[in-house]
Amino acid sequence: MVTASYAPDFERCRLLCETADSHVTGIAHHYILVEGRDVALFRQLETPKRTVVDERDLLPKWLKCFDDPLSGFKRRIWLSFRTQPLRGWHVQQLRRIAIAAHVPENVLVFCDSDVAFLRPFDFSVFRRDGRTRLFRRDHALREEGLDGHIQQRIWSTNAGKVLGLQAKNDVGHDYITTLIAWDRETVLAMCRHIEAVNHRHWVAAIGSARKFSECLIYGRYVDEVIEGKGHFHDSREFCNVLWYGTALSDDEFRAFVAGMSPEQVAIGMQSFIGTDVSRIRRLVLAA
Repeated sequence: MVTASYAPDFERCRLLCETADSHVTGIAHHYILVEGRDVALFRQLETPKRTVVDERDLLPKWLKCFDDPLSGFKRRIWLSFRTQPLRGWHVQQLRRIAIAAHVPENVLVFCDSDVAFLRPFDFSVFRRDGRTRLFRRDHALREEGLDGHIQQRIWSTNAGKVLGLQAKNDVGHDYITTLIAWDRETVLAMCRHIEAVNHRHWVAAIGSARKFSECLIYGRYVDEVIEGKGHFHDSREFCNVLWYGTALSDDEFRAFVAGMSPEQVAIGMQSFIGTDVSRIRRLVLAA
């Protein structure tokens, strides 16, 4: 399992670790990927089966992190002469790709730090007959009237460009959700493909545009470059995610949990929504 996180989400990440330890089986190891200055904080979560990884051990040395004066030094910015200026959410995506070159496990399951497991879950669901599960909503990005998909269409277009695909061939599949699996060797092959197409480091190629999604890059690579080799498709979502909205009351939180479908084993709440993590912890442990 792979989790990219940062200091403001530390307590959420702690809850993720506790609930994963209680409910999840089949995890060979859990890697938490953080910025260098957050390593010491997150080391509190390490166990024999959980390791905190410094992004400086994953990403090129030429991608440098600074306090951003335009935000009153409250936010961080990653700069280089080879990419656009990048924010933390961009670099978290790059870490998820980069970790494939540094770990031995064959399958990487990505789980955000704002997720909490509520039900038993076996990671064996991500493999079937020697193939890795690829989450996909068929043609979802072609649906009209969904504002959230406008941004995702741009991400899909940019994924096609970095992979060297013809724009007319984009059928609009959506590969984005929480709790998804990638095949490690496929990730490494994808990076080599991106470098061959763009004649530069894969980080520089992806980071040349600020609107990108690692999930769409991987999904389109699997489906359109290697024609699904080594993968099977599945549209079930294992995590009930609150992507937008405002902080939930106790009753709203209970209703959200009650709304989980039978196959869902976890909940996820974007931290910017504002639901206090101590409330989430109390209600999750009581669920």
